[in-house]
Order: sequence, then structure tokens, then C-alpha cells
Amino acid sequence: MKLLVRHQTVYRYAGAAGRVAMRLKLMPVDTPQQKIWEWRVIVNGDPVTAFHPNSYGEKEAVWIRHDQLDHAVVVAEGLAETTETHGVLGWPTGQVDPRYFLRDTPLTRASDGIRALAMSVAEQGSPLDRLHALSASVRQAVSYRAGVTSTETSAAEAFALGAGVCQDHAQIFIAGARTLGMPARYVSGYLLAEEGDALHETHGWAEALVPDLGWVGFDPSNQVCVTDRYLRVASGLDADAAAPIRGSVTLTGDMWIDADVRIAQAEEGLEERQLQQQQQQGAPSSMPER
Repeated sequence: MKLLVRHQTVYRYAGAAGRVAMRLKLMPVDTPQQKIWEWRVIVNGDPVTAFHPNSYGEKEAVWIRHDQLDHAVVVAEGLAETTETHGVLGWPTGQVDPRYFLRDTPLTRASDGIRALAMSVAEQGSPLDRLHALSASVRQAVSYRAGVTSTETSAAEAFALGAGVCQDHAQIFIAGARTLGMPARYVSGYLLAEEGDALHETHGWAEALVPDLGWVGFDPSNQVCVTDRYLRVASGLDADAAAPIRGSVTLTGDMWIDADVRIAQAEEGLEERQLQQQQQQGAPSSMPER
């Protein structure tokens, strides 16, 4: 499946910002599930090209400005082709020992309730069976409800509340998988809705390490393993570490953030027309290594 994505984040500052620094994890890379045909990241109209591989085998860049700013507009857009692998990512290139992803963080530390949930599936068949059962149990225990949690809500807090969104489901699943001794990590990216509607925010899910299969993607919110409707961008120990944009700003006033994601299935031949338009306009693009 070919997917067109445009992800725009606008930061507005009440008082001029003296310094803005952003870590950008907005450059997806090729995996067995996806091929990146065309991708670029632009901040305030200028292309960001200094993306470098990190220890996970992904890419990130740092954007810093020291002059006075009243806004910053970050745009990531491109064309990718995804393949149905039933969630199996395998063993992508990286320098991090998978056991690193057994570490908990304040956002993924298991509570007594999460540990009990994990142990309730501990005797289920194979490791893959246990992970499927864990995913189903998380969704049964925590209903999907927007607006009741925030980016700072931990897995333990969301579990106690019994409600949350995709970030909360993924982090509870991660905490449970680690309780079972299985390395697990958070993944940020994009999801094309079944009805083809545009998405207005990024999506989050989890990956767990399964013997003989490698990393497998689970989306407890939607009760599926990752399909060709998912586009993977970045990963980390928790949602904060895998965030597409993290930054700091020197500011005397308030700051507002407005994010919007548009994703659609590309029409046949659309990518060729886009490339022709870029060549005609001289538009720069940042191409990940493949």
C-alpha cells in the first residue's frame, strides 16, 4: 500500500523566544514492513537535512535557533510503501542490545494491577500467544476514552483510571510484557483509518521481542498486530522517548501547539507526478539511506 503523509506542527510563542532547540524524530527508515520513496522535513520553510542514524537504527536531527522567534512550523511529508507482514518487523539494524528494552521508566513502570494482569496470561501457550492475550487484556481493562489522560500520564495511572488513549494502552502493554520478561518498546508513527479518513494526530503502538520472529508490532487500542496501514517512524523505552518532536525553549510568555496529520492512500502514478512537480519547482527533499 502506498501512503501519502503530511504532518504539520505549529508552535506559537506569546513572547519572542530567545532560543529554540528541537530533537526531530520525523524521518522514517526502510524496514521489512515499509519502503520510504520520498520524504522531507522542513522547519520554518528551511529543509532539515542533517539526519543521522541513532543507536536504534533510526534517524534523528537537532534543529536550533538562537534568534527571536514568535513561531516555529515543522512539516514532515512524503510517500511510503507498506507491506503486510502480520506485524513482524524482524531484526532491524541497530546497536542496542534487546535486553535494554526490559528497563522500565516512570511512564512504563508496572503497578501491582498491571503485574497481576500480566501474570494472568503468563501460562498462555507460546510467547506470541501470551502477547496476544496481554494485548486483549489491556483493551478489556482500559477503555478508549479521549481527554482523560495526557502525555504525562503513566501506565500505572491510566490502568488505575481504567481509561485512556493509544499511548496509554501501548505503555500498559509494554509494562506488562516487561513483567513477563519480554523486551518491549513504544513506537510512534501514522495509521490510515479503515474508512480512509485523514488522521489528525500521530498514532502510538508497541513492539515486543518474540523468539524466532524478532520484533512484532501490537496495537492494543485497535486489537490488531500492525498491518500495512501503519507507517513506523520512531521508537523508544516509552512515549516520551519515541516522540516525533521534543524540545526546549527560552521564553517569557505562553506557548501554544497545534498539530495536524493528513494521511491518505496514494493513487496509482501519483508519486511520479509529485516527483515531477518537485523537479519543476526545485523543491529540496531529504532522502533516508536505503
